[in-house]
Amino acid sequence: MAGVGMSAVDPGFWRDRRVLLTGHTGFKGAWLSLWLQSLGARVTGFSVDVPTRPSLYELARVGEGMEGIEGDVRDPEALAAAFAAAEPEVVVHMAAQSLVRRSFAEPRQTYETNVMGTVNVLDAVRLHGGGVRAVVNVTSDKCYENREWEWGYREDEPMGGFDPYSSSKGCSELVTDAFRRSFFAAAGGPRLASARAGNVIGGGDWGEDRLVPDIMRAALAGEEVRVRNPNSIRPWQHVLNPLSGYLVLAQALCGAGDAVEVASGWNFGPTDEDARPVGWIVGRIAARWPEELRWVQDDGPHPHEARYLKLDSSKARARLGWRPGFDLGETLESIVDWYRELRAGGDMRAVTLGQIEAFQYAAAPS
Repeated sequence: MAGVGMSAVDPGFWRDRRVLLTGHTGFKGAWLSLWLQSLGARVTGFSVDVPTRPSLYELARVGEGMEGIEGDVRDPEALAAAFAAAEPEVVVHMAAQSLVRRSFAEPRQTYETNVMGTVNVLDAVRLHGGGVRAVVNVTSDKCYENREWEWGYREDEPMGGFDPYSSSKGCSELVTDAFRRSFFAAAGGPRLASARAGNVIGGGDWGEDRLVPDIMRAALAGEEVRVRNPNSIRPWQHVLNPLSGYLVLAQALCGAGDAVEVASGWNFGPTDEDARPVGWIVGRIAARWPEELRWVQDDGPHPHEARYLKLDSSKARARLGWRPGFDLGETLESIVDWYRELRAGGDMRAVTLGQIEAFQYAAAPS
């Protein structure tokens, strides 16, 4: 497949584009909702609730610039009504139970949301998505059968998963492939792709059992940080890096010619240089925070966590022209700036939109 020649997010493509985004109240969903709003898209969000208190969705007043529909992806009737209301051209499916540790406590709910939720969204496209041109199903780097390799996983590696969360994301990928081949292969019909990324970080994340939220909660409270696995290596990236990949991927799906070949799985991960140990991240954030920030190791017990997992994103770089906009240093600086602005009583909608604008400038083709 030749490169499709779309190396950046195109404001002209998104202006007045009707977009249905599931999971818009979550951390990644709120960032993407604001970005789409800034591009002039007509965004409808579909989500069962606001998953955390506080939340980026509420602090940045994300709902002010979009339509919001309360509903659960496990409810096919609610999805049918949302499709009828939004009449989307682009669907981005991000609603999920996204926490590994919670999946051990709630495995059935994890599979219901992550597997049957995907089935329900794709079936809604099949039954009610007459105007849909592109669908992007967002899964996770944990969809791969992790063998703790030192090299990155490519898109054709086997799906798998040690824990219920990882397994559910592998299942979501298999569902996507089956729907693509069974229902979305016709010329002129919707084109369906999946997007895989992991360890996204950024301002406004308040998720439980996640490193950066744990650090920033402690920093804001003046407490020490408890760190589970300081030697584990993760491929860290700013949340806007993979989100830019999802947007570029949707643009390519709506294109001509090679766009049919774009209907496949895609990795959007950071460079090898941005794979760093957990303890290194804690130390760099502590060095940037204006007050002393101390941390101690939390000896557990803890459920199983992979020590190392990274993606090979060469396909997205070569064929979509995608590249990360922020490196890890810029990412950590932007995170500390975001929470410092929050502590100072800043307008977090304006702060978040300002970081999106800075990212777009950094990611623009030179």
